[in-house]
Amino acid sequence: MGWTWQYQDTGGAVLDSEELPRPSFPTQADAESWIGETWQELLSGGVTGVVLLEDGTQVYGPMSLLPPD
Repeated sequence: MGWTWQYQDTGGAVLDSEELPRPSFPTQADAESWIGETWQELLSGGVTGVVLLEDGTQVYGPMSLLPPD
């Protein structure tokens, strides 16, 4: 399973749309680099927060993708 991202909406509900990318990464650094490169695309697709998972266990988050006020 590796390192994956769980996507959330503004209310904190998990988004499971098949249209959202679901990559798995071998390392935490790879997962964090990917989110840094794609967060704007995810935000435009309705994702407003993410949670980092390692083998299905929450490592940290939720982390907002919304710009600061």
